[in-house]
Amino acid sequence: MTEPILFSVDGGLARITLNRPERLNAFDETLAHAWAEVTAEAVSRDDVGAVLLSGAGPAFCAGGDVRAMVEMGSGEALTELAGVINRGILSLVQSRVPVAVAAHGTTVGGGLGILLAGDYAVVGEGSRVGSLYANMGLTPDLSVSAQLARAVGERRALQLVLTPRLLSGAEAVEWGLAAEVVPDAEVAARAEAVARSWLDGAASAYGRAKRLVRDAAHRGMAEQLDEEARAIGAAYATPEAQRLTTAFAARAKD
Repeated sequence: MTEPILFSVDGGLARITLNRPERLNAFDETLAHAWAEVTAEAVSRDDVGAVLLSGAGPAFCAGGDVRAMVEMGSGEALTELAGVINRGILSLVQSRVPVAVAAHGTTVGGGLGILLAGDYAVVGEGSRVGSLYANMGLTPDLSVSAQLARAVGERRALQLVLTPRLLSGAEAVEWGLAAEVVPDAEVAARAEAVARSWLDGAASAYGRAKRLVRDAAHRGMAEQLDEEARAIGAAYATPEAQRLTTAFAARAKD
């Protein structure tokens, strides 16, 4: 049986690849449970400093597998399945590991939430990104309602969830859903280059920076400033920061 997710760790980089290409990497029960397990492992390992998330085949992720939903036969089962997938999303979002996303091809429905679980997304010139929930009488899930408006603003979020509009790769960047658009054949390589740049630099500092930004929405200004002060102090105390700041100071003298 083909594994629903491909997972490996190489030189500090955890590769997570959705592997249902025949269904555009749409989630069924098997993929959902594998996703929850793999993401939890990836962000808990001491040998992982960055994650690269991608999809096999012609698309990144088409959200939930509608055929599998119909076979479930009940809203309760669908709610339970969404909860399993949400555990994986929370593993990535709440971790101190930065996540790069290679979102080639189509990203729709819950796939949009999977994309937003990453911290730096690369899309292709031919990519299409959208919601499409209402087309099937469904509502946003897999963190779309929690993360979309933060990324693009409330009015644009409503435009996506209330219409069948699909954004091009360039529009996804313009709207703030992705960081870069590159030729379709270069999406995977560019996303990996970004992830490896974190590993080649101050990996722990990138993770702390991610947490500061991700958690800011849950804090007041004064609390956030206190957290910033604690974080930079903790970062400065690490051997990594001591080496880099000392080297920077020495260069500044020249």
